[in-house]
Amino acid sequence: MNPIADAPETMTDKFPKTVNCPTCNKRVAWIESNKQRPFCSERCKLIDFGDWAQERHAIPGETVYPTEDDPEEPLQ
Repeated sequence: MNPIADAPETMTDKFPKTVNCPTCNKRVAWIESNKQRPFCSERCKLIDFGDWAQERHAIPGETVYPTEDDPEEPLQ
């Protein structure tokens, strides 16, 4: 008998998946009604957004240097 396979489908309603808030590390239920997920609050969401805007976070990759073919002015 497999307890997970035999569990009722409503079990996820009783025990929703939880994740850690990326900002404060608080446990957060991963449910549709949580509009800030994976964050615990609007405040933590905005703190994270500010960190990205101030380039405290970055996605790793190769450094890209301008070439002669690049336009002088940035694209708008």
